[in-house]
Amino acid sequence: MDRAGLRRKLLKAQAEAGDIVLLFGDESEALTHPDLAHAWAKKGADLRIPAPGQAAKVAMLGLLDWAPRELMVRTSRSKRSADFIALLEQIDTQYGPTRDRAKKPIVLVLDNGPIHTSKATRAALAERASWLTVEWLPRYTPELNDIEELWRDLKQHHLAHQTFDGPDNLDDAIHEAVRMLNCERNRHPFANHRIAA
Repeated sequence: MDRAGLRRKLLKAQAEAGDIVLLFGDESEALTHPDLAHAWAKKGADLRIPAPGQAAKVAMLGLLDWAPRELMVRTSRSKRSADFIALLEQIDTQYGPTRDRAKKPIVLVLDNGPIHTSKATRAALAERASWLTVEWLPRYTPELNDIEELWRDLKQHHLAHQTFDGPDNLDDAIHEAVRMLNCERNRHPFANHRIAA
């Protein structure tokens, strides 16, 4: 295992023990007219779904709180530094130090994307340096960011095979899908099992 992998394993162990809050951050996009994912059809059939209106994108800026497996997503029409800084403000609200919240170190894992490394974002991260540590991933290693698996799940299982009337409709669907995904991931594994006598 390389150095980055060992560091990530250590951080996960600390988060599992409750010593730190470990957040994985990243961005993705959802489409009002997404590509078909894993569909069956007769050989030679043309797989198409009628799509209303113009195709549009909605940017998803997300955080995975690793220990409880909680996904937070902020949607936007763009993926700019200002959008990422707005996500940092959500971190302030949910995890930032307050009088009645125990101070626990917070580690935010990020890639070196332009919106994470811009001057504005660096300044916003520096303002939070007393309680928020950034762990930078090596370049071109999306497999080290645990949120990538959730983006894939969200798109392939919750947003696939449907079209949306516009960005607002897609935005609502994204937030509902995140809510459902969080319920699925946080459900006790034995909740739906009956015990045989």
